[in-house]
Amino acid sequence: MCALKSPKPPPLDRDGAETLALRTLAFLADDPRRMTRFLALTGLEPAELMAQAETPSIQIAALDHLLTDESLLLVFAGHAGVAPETIPAARALLETASSAGTRR
Repeated sequence: MCALKSPKPPPLDRDGAETLALRTLAFLADDPRRMTRFLALTGLEPAELMAQAETPSIQIAALDHLLTDESLLLVFAGHAGVAPETIPAARALLETASSAGTRR
């Protein structure tokens, strides 16, 4: 008997990493406690976050926030339907792009 396998997701690219980071921010924003904690730990103000959400530094901060809290990471991964190890991979892609000074 042959077991059906789920198709393997495509490799993560920079666009996918940015999308995942923005999904992380939306996930945090869905819960006032999560967002309050994120803002407190990053020192960001809500207006600053909204104005800079598409910048690599904010996106990296959002992914870092997940990576410092395993339970939150696992909740997000389940919510987003991604493997937990996708988060550090996305962070690395954004860091590489940020370090190279590339931005659209």
